[in-house]
Amino acid sequence: MEILWILIILIAVIFVIAVGIYNALVNLRNRCDNSWAQVDVQLRRRYDLIPNLVETVKGYAKHEREVFEKVTEARSKAINAGTVKEQGQAENMLTGALKSLFAVVENYPELKANQNFLMLQEELAGTEGKIAYARQFYNDTVMKFSVKQQVFPSNIIANMFNFKEKEYFEIEEPAAREPVEVKF
Repeated sequence: MEILWILIILIAVIFVIAVGIYNALVNLRNRCDNSWAQVDVQLRRRYDLIPNLVETVKGYAKHEREVFEKVTEARSKAINAGTVKEQGQAENMLTGALKSLFAVVENYPELKANQNFLMLQEELAGTEGKIAYARQFYNDTVMKFSVKQQVFPSNIIANMFNFKEKEYFEIEEPAAREPVEVKF
């Protein structure tokens, strides 16, 4: 009889631990989804600013049609990206197109002084910072979820209940990977 009670208590303890691990995995999976939604909110904000920025620049630089088309195409691809990896690739394309747009602006001093343009540029810069923070938070959450899925004994529960890995949101930032060049 005593062995039966010990066995029942042992099974109950294992069950409670398994439920706790399962709940922690569900919590982390939901945090990943939520943090991706926050990244998406900031990206949508960026996408909403871009047409206003393009229209403002168009008023001054009518002959720069190719640049405007690239920005519009890149924005469209970014909006329609399906997976985290596709989103990262689309964001790389959009960032490059925006750099071209800002290079065009350098040729128009009166545009650089335009209050509407300056406000849009400032708002876009603020949004870029929010995107970077949201991306970092998402990737940190994905890392925690991945670790939880891989360590023992939670890896057993993760495999039993088919928890899928999440992709990191990586944006190619070539300038950040190149060595810094210091000139005096």
